[in-house]
Amino acid sequence: MREPSTRSAPFARIFMTNVTSRVLIYSHDSFGLGHLRRCRALAGALTRAHPHLSVLILSGSPIIGSFSFPPRVDFVRVPGVIKLQDGAYVPLSLEMGIEETIRLRARLIEEAALAFHPDIVIVDKEPLGLRGELAHALPRLKERGAHLVLGLRDVLDDIEALDAEWRRKRVGPALENLYDDIWIYGARGVFDPLDGLGLSQSVLSKVRFTGYLRREVPAHDLLPRAVPLPDQPYLLITTGGGGDGDGLIDWVLSAYEQHGHDLMHGVVVLGPFMEAARQAQFLARAQAHAKLTALVFDAEMERLISRAAGVVAMGGYNTFCEILSFDRKAVIVPRERPRREQWLRASRAQELKLVRMLEDPAERGGARHPDAMAAALIALPQQDTPSRHLDPALMGGLDYVADAAGALIAARAERRRAG
Repeated sequence: MREPSTRSAPFARIFMTNVTSRVLIYSHDSFGLGHLRRCRALAGALTRAHPHLSVLILSGSPIIGSFSFPPRVDFVRVPGVIKLQDGAYVPLSLEMGIEETIRLRARLIEEAALAFHPDIVIVDKEPLGLRGELAHALPRLKERGAHLVLGLRDVLDDIEALDAEWRRKRVGPALENLYDDIWIYGARGVFDPLDGLGLSQSVLSKVRFTGYLRREVPAHDLLPRAVPLPDQPYLLITTGGGGDGDGLIDWVLSAYEQHGHDLMHGVVVLGPFMEAARQAQFLARAQAHAKLTALVFDAEMERLISRAAGVVAMGGYNTFCEILSFDRKAVIVPRERPRREQWLRASRAQELKLVRMLEDPAERGGARHPDAMAAALIALPQQDTPSRHLDPALMGGLDYVADAAGALIAARAERRRAG
């Protein structure tokens, strides 16, 4: 495992290189894998396309050091925070108040960002950062000539909830005055996350739909897995980070316990953020069943999905991109709280015949019956693959980002020569 980078002032000495162009990517989330994995995919696409470009990722993820990164990609980890079920944020590890932690994060982010002196800044999802921690850094980066991009996934939330959230966070002036571009990592024909917000024409003119972010299997295996994969075809059951995946895992295990003789072998990935006690319970249940293999975390989910006969997942953005990229048959069991993002994505994908959606009755106070899950698992191998209904052009997001970044950097270099 690679240890997280530790950076201390002065950052400028650490970052002095001969690389001709630089991209800074900010990821606010400390809990979960989605934002981090998306930023990692973007960084890899940028450096593959441009041999004289370096990428620095700023993240609060406590497991960022568990991932491998391409050449010329590095990261700075700031103190993590987690979001409780009531919506409140608390520090992940430090014995500090949340306001003090945010001030510390903001200062570290600003110092690192200014020392890195990026040509392009890509901010993932949160226009002003977590609790506004980018509010001071973004204007200073723009004053130095950085091109500011807000990167959004294909679905954010119900439009009413998103409108209220953005009004509360007062992101309007940033969209109008700070950001040069808004990249949506999806396709307008599938879903428009900003439709109905009443944004000004000035802001809408900055919006570009990039297409979905295609994923690929890493060129080489990492160290051998502690838990070997089965030789026979298997269904992959994944909850992403796992912090909210207890219900899906329990439902699938119950289906195997009652109908295992009718089901294909299952590989269950619990997720590193699932509560340790629940992990232990689920691992014990899986180990007691001949048709189940269970593990907590795998840094190469692309490889697991590419080998699977089908996928059962909650429907986060990254897993959805992987399902489309590797043309896997899938059953999506979305959550509806605290955001309806997964439900909106899954229901639209089902309309387009890309996946099957299985609604979780517990989301609305009902009971999860093993028979219903077993029926979905039995039918999964007979579903259409997404490619039967998907335009391949919709998967060009990484190419779009690489091309757009190249054009921006070339234009910046031309202005420097002219000046």
